[in-house]
Amino acid sequence: MSPLRGAWQVLPIWLFVAAEVWLGLGSNLGDRAATLAAALGELPRQAIEVTAVSSLYATAPQELTDQPEFLNCVAHATTNLSPAGTLAACREMEAGFGRQRMRRWGPRTLDIDVLFFNNLSSDDPMLQLPHPRLWRRAFVLAPLLELWPDLAAPSGVPARQLLEALSPAQPVRVVAPAGWWRDNLDDERRRPCRARQ
Repeated sequence: MSPLRGAWQVLPIWLFVAAEVWLGLGSNLGDRAATLAAALGELPRQAIEVTAVSSLYATAPQELTDQPEFLNCVAHATTNLSPAGTLAACREMEAGFGRQRMRRWGPRTLDIDVLFFNNLSSDDPMLQLPHPRLWRRAFVLAPLLELWPDLAAPSGVPARQLLEALSPAQPVRVVAPAGWWRDNLDDERRRPCRARQ
């Protein structure tokens, strides 16, 4: 077998077939809805093609409570990037939108979490898949279930059941229906991402 043929055999499948990726987005600083809409509009420029976006949810901060309320949503997308490449693109976007990692769980202009990447499982501390805390976060499960209603946790428990258990302590409310982000999407000159400047 030639070396070239051997190399092709071990190349990851996402080089040839678009991978399915689920992203959780949040913001609690500045014009939150405009920032999230702009981030969704920016994703295709990072080779992440958005195919569906949930409603927009308002949620109270959880781990660090002395900060403003969050707006959150979930997006389904496809990409030819690797898992690490997808994470790097999300981190670059966060920085471009002015995120500063001053305090863990602290306020942020933009937060993008990779929730799922195909059906991959990973314990890599840089990118754990599925996202290890999504099953304990109502602000992730509520928008995620809009787009993936039959989702179940690895234990087999329906995600909707987990959400019902979380809801009393982690209330979430819809503040804009699906399609909100296109209405809030700034034009090319007004999008806040500095990465394009």
